[in-house]
Amino acid sequence: MTKRVFSGMQPTGSVHLGNLIGAFNNWVTMQDEYDAIYCVVDFHAITMPHEPAELRVNRTYLAKAFIAAGVDPERSLIYRQADVPQHAELMWILGADTPFGPLTRMTQFKDKSEKAGERFGLFAYPLLQAADILIHKATAVPVGDDQTQHLELTRDIAQRFNGMYGEVFPVPERITPEIGARVMSLQDPTSKMSKSDPDQNATVMLFEDPDRVMKKFKRAVTDSGTEVRYDWDEKPGISNLIEIFSVFSGASIPEIEAEWGESLYGHFKVAVGEAVVEGLRPLREKFESLDDGEVEGILTSHAARGREMAEDTLGEVRAAIGLA
Repeated sequence: MTKRVFSGMQPTGSVHLGNLIGAFNNWVTMQDEYDAIYCVVDFHAITMPHEPAELRVNRTYLAKAFIAAGVDPERSLIYRQADVPQHAELMWILGADTPFGPLTRMTQFKDKSEKAGERFGLFAYPLLQAADILIHKATAVPVGDDQTQHLELTRDIAQRFNGMYGEVFPVPERITPEIGARVMSLQDPTSKMSKSDPDQNATVMLFEDPDRVMKKFKRAVTDSGTEVRYDWDEKPGISNLIEIFSVFSGASIPEIEAEWGESLYGHFKVAVGEAVVEGLRPLREKFESLDDGEVEGILTSHAARGREMAEDTLGEVRAAIGLA
């Protein structure tokens, strides 16, 4: 069986440090081990209120961000979900046999419904996510802590389908990075870093001005005491900075503690900021060099390949359930 990984991201605005550490870096590494498919999941983006003009721009912007971060179009498939409509067809087929109860228990459905109302798109979101993964028979999916529940549902759906209609889908395994699986806000280290955070100092955008990045780290919330020590219970602010520093410096957490343990918080925050600024520099330069027309060409050609692959799977599915 082909080792295949699938992951996607919604085109809902600027990408940030959490996206790079929690997703893109992992995606780049997995290109060497897996047949990789990375998707701009624009069907998912319309499950919440949105501006159509912004969505059009963001669909291309996000694909450029993928490539700037190191996703290689020569090694990975990159396309927009809406350009491969088989995702939606498989969602309907999978939904026909999915019990109502598990969907109502999805944490994200409850949270987002409080903000946007009880929309069917939010309710069916996990079904579409399952279809995204299973349409390409992915054997592995990189997920953060907040997506674990959705992946477990996908695994249940695959097992149920196979049990009813025969072995069609592999049951995908979870991949989670050891460090940086969930990058936290610089202003509230108990909350996940988010592009929708109203506090502009809380989130570091990947392609913003280096001076602004440094200011955000200098203003980052720390903890009581003075010791630079990795302890999420007692020192969430410093622990968040240590994880970020580990990713960008290449130093292990024990090495960082040994070198910076007795340093002033202010000095440590400057060091983290400098490492991040230097690490983001090549990404920003690559992003600025990408031509929108060339990226559109990549997306178009990759979507054609995505449709072929998806149609092969749907042919098996239709035959298995009696539609072919």
